[in-house]
Amino acid sequence: MSQTVDRALTILASLGEGPASLEQAAAKIGVHKSTALRLLRTLQEHGFVHRQSDQRYRLGGRLFALAHQALEGIDIRQVAAPYLAVLNERYGHTVHLSVLEEDEVLYLDKVEAKYPDHGRSWLGEASRIGRRAPAVATAAGKVLLADLPAEKLTTFLAEADFPARTPQSIRDPEEFRAELAEVRRRGWAVDQAEYQESVNCIAAPIAGTEGTAIAACSISAPVRVASVTELSKLLPELLCTVEAISLAYGGSPTPRWCENRCGAKHEVRASRT
Repeated sequence: MSQTVDRALTILASLGEGPASLEQAAAKIGVHKSTALRLLRTLQEHGFVHRQSDQRYRLGGRLFALAHQALEGIDIRQVAAPYLAVLNERYGHTVHLSVLEEDEVLYLDKVEAKYPDHGRSWLGEASRIGRRAPAVATAAGKVLLADLPAEKLTTFLAEADFPARTPQSIRDPEEFRAELAEVRRRGWAVDQAEYQESVNCIAAPIAGTEGTAIAACSISAPVRVASVTELSKLLPELLCTVEAISLAYGGSPTPRWCENRCGAKHEVRASRT
């Protein structure tokens, strides 16, 4: 690496810890003040650092703009894909990645289970990639709605429909609001044959860089294969999975998956680089 580039990057990294004087910047990279000043002036001209009224330097707005653009360019589907595959491989059920769009969840990715007597897809076209499902009747929809600000949630509930898709469907907005409060408290949701009478599902939210839910990961299984009680035994792994995806999406190093929370020691396969 170029020595000049290395010094400039070192200065930027040090300013991430807080504003610094010229003397402090020079000491950080081990050069004379005149050399540090040339670097800082160049970085300032490009908007990467800003000189404050107290003559100290801080990170500039251009750097934050570039960081925001980089984060917007991250494809959550690409980041999550290896984790979904491992979850599917370990337990054999269908795994989905979905996002909230208005009053529906949109399926971004899917790793299909292949039960011996159901051929290619036991769910059929209901949850193929690109399809939508009602947020109020799905576990993924519940975890994403539960993270909405109170005002947005109130507006949503006032406008939402609650048809009886199955005998288990929630029909009352206030009952649904109470369920979302419980989902928010515990960090996961259940769809107990509420959207399709033959399907049970659990879901947990994936957090973005600001800590809010940007997507959901869910595990679905036929009622005859796994009851909600049986699916709930997979919650530790599901929660570890969404935590790992959240960390990978936010750019933080992902530790060995689940080792500290549920004992699983999968190889980390998702990467931002």
